[in-house]
Amino acid sequence: MSNFSYSSILVTDEGPTRTITLNNPARKNAIGPVMVNELLWALTDAQENAGVRALVLTGAGDAFCAGGDFGQMTGGASANELPVKGDYADLLLALVNATKPVIARVNGHAMGGGLGLVAASHFAIGARGAKLGTPEINVGLFPMMIMAVLQRVMPRRRLISMMLLGERMEADEAVSCGLLGKAVDAADLDASVKQITDAIASKSPVAVRMGLQAIAAQDDLDLETALPLLRERLAGVLGTDDAREGLMAFLEKRPPKWTGR
Repeated sequence: MSNFSYSSILVTDEGPTRTITLNNPARKNAIGPVMVNELLWALTDAQENAGVRALVLTGAGDAFCAGGDFGQMTGGASANELPVKGDYADLLLALVNATKPVIARVNGHAMGGGLGLVAASHFAIGARGAKLGTPEINVGLFPMMIMAVLQRVMPRRRLISMMLLGERMEADEAVSCGLLGKAVDAADLDASVKQITDAIASKSPVAVRMGLQAIAAQDDLDLETALPLLRERLAGVLGTDDAREGLMAFLEKRPPKWTGR
């Protein structure tokens, strides 16, 4: 279980899967400095827990996250007992660089800063009926920080249209433009997420960790720089106990027994 107590999120474990729930349903889980800081602590805690194999990020009630908490942005933030670990930009970086897969379980609307969390996650499964968008332009703001993660998953023209017009899209359209990996009926959301977490739990922990580290390391590199880096990373994976076990198990036609080393 988590080593910390939180005021704006809930952390629960089911087997090797840890679920982090944005827990302010009265405000549609709007995200402000307190929630950002608690999410940073929760992500660090999960990364350091060997028993956690995958993280699910979701929202309480009928929304995933309505976006930024304007009350906190204008000075209405409540006290946070945890030391300050970082801000929203740090949170997006922590998600992108996470060494355990993060699955965004988009149970309802994901707007603005909430949509940034979806785009920064490794997987994103959305319930039909959920809407995703960037309404900041309608209140004289602009989705500056989330642009960095949105442009990694969305076509440029569709992204510009969404940001400049403040558009909201249905889950199925979000799949077609890369924001979601999959859209399902709300009744099937948990089963679809579990399908991913079960698959992750069956893989070598060290291979998953090293693979995610390599993905993050080569993301912004040109081909001439990325390939030598990945050649080195491949050598590192081949030197693990799990790689030797996996190859032996394949040759012996038996299931592998991972040790995570």
